[in-house]
Amino acid sequence: MESPIFTPLQIGPVTLRNRVIRSAAFENMAYNNSPSKDLYDYHTAVARGGVGMTTVAYAAVCRSGLSFRGQLWMREEIVPALKELTDAIHAEGAKASIQLGHCGNMTHRATCGCMPVGASTGFNLYSPTFVRGLRKEEIAGLVRDFGQAVRLARKAGFDCVEIHAGHGYLISQFLSPYTNHRRDEYGGSLENRMRLMREVIREVMQAAGDDMGVVVKMNMHDGFKGGMQRPECLEVARELERLGVHAIVLSAGFVSKAPMEVMRGAMPLKTLAHYMDWKHWWLKAGLALAGRLMIPTVPYSEGYFLEDAKEFRAVVKLPLIYVGGLVSREKMEEVLAAGFEGLQMARALVHDTDFVNKLRSGEVERSGCKHSNYCIGRMYTLEMKCHHCVNRLPASLQKEIDRAEKTL
Repeated sequence: MESPIFTPLQIGPVTLRNRVIRSAAFENMAYNNSPSKDLYDYHTAVARGGVGMTTVAYAAVCRSGLSFRGQLWMREEIVPALKELTDAIHAEGAKASIQLGHCGNMTHRATCGCMPVGASTGFNLYSPTFVRGLRKEEIAGLVRDFGQAVRLARKAGFDCVEIHAGHGYLISQFLSPYTNHRRDEYGGSLENRMRLMREVIREVMQAAGDDMGVVVKMNMHDGFKGGMQRPECLEVARELERLGVHAIVLSAGFVSKAPMEVMRGAMPLKTLAHYMDWKHWWLKAGLALAGRLMIPTVPYSEGYFLEDAKEFRAVVKLPLIYVGGLVSREKMEEVLAAGFEGLQMARALVHDTDFVNKLRSGEVERSGCKHSNYCIGRMYTLEMKCHHCVNRLPASLQKEIDRAEKTL
C-alpha cells in the first residue's frame, strides 16, 4: 500500500499531491529584496524533488517589515519574477505558497528604512536597536499591507499564503506579554493582544477569496518564562479556527529570546561568526566571549514538537501541519497517524532537494541531514546551503560540524 505520506492533502480550495510541504525556512536568496536565480533554482529543484508544496520564505508585506537584505519585499515590481517562479514550480507538479509577515522590532533602520517598530517602545538587544511602538493610526495601514500582499501573491500565481504569527515577529510580538506592554485596546488581556492578529486574518481571508489557501504559522509556546504559554496559545488556535483559516502550522520559540527552541540543537557559533562582515566586529567578539549564553543549546530529537502539538490536535478540528525535526519515513507516518494532516520540513530539503522522491521510491528511509545546523549559521549572512554543498570549508568549521553531528 502507498504510504499516507503520499496521499493528497486539501488546504481550503487547494489540493496538494502529497502531505509534504517545504517549510518557510529563510533562504537569504532574495538579493536586494527581489527574486533571484538562486531562489528560482532552489524552489524549482524542491518541486522537482517531489514535495506537495514548496513555501517561499518570509516576504515582508511592506518595507518596514524587512529584517534582511536577502529577504523578499512584496511590491508590484517583483510580481513578474515571482510569476516565473510559480510557473516553474507548477510545471514540476507541486503547489506554491509564500510566507507573508512583518519582522516588527527585529531589524535596523538601514534595512527597513525607518526606526524599527513593534508592539511597544523599547530596546531589542538581539538586533540591537531602539524600537518605537506602533501608533494606533498606523495599525490600520499595516493591516491593509497584509491584504495587498495577498493580492500580489495571487497575481504572482501562488496557490497559498502562510501568515507568520509566531517566532517573535510582529503579530507574535502583539500576542506575547513579553513584548506587548500596550495600555490601549491592543494590549493587556489576551483578547486585546489578539486584536491585531484578528484584523490581519480578516483582511487576508477577504483578499484570498475562494481560490487561495490560507495557512497561519503560530507558536505553541514562546519558550521562556514571561512569554506566551500553552493555555493562551491554545486559545489563539481556537480563534484562528473561528476566523476560518484553512490550516495552522504549529511551531514554537522566539527568535529574539529563545532562537534554538525553534530549530533545536546548537547554534554553530564559529560558522555564524565566520561569515559575518567585519564591520560587525563587536558582534563577532560577543559570540566568541558569550555565545553559548546568548544562544544556548536546546536538545534535538526527531519530532521534537510532536507531544506539544497533540494538545492542539485535541482542541481544534481544522487541518494541522506539523513542523519540527522530521527526517525519517517512520516519524512522518507516526505524525500522520496522530491525526495531523500535513508535514513541513526544511533542513532535510536543504540537505537534498530530492529527498521526497527518494523516500517514495524506497531509495532512502531517512534524510542524511545530521543537524549540525551549519545551514542556519550561514543563512544570517549568505544564502542557505548545506555544508556538503560547499567546497573547501575552513578546517575550524568542519571541526564544528563534525562535533555537532557526533552528539546526535
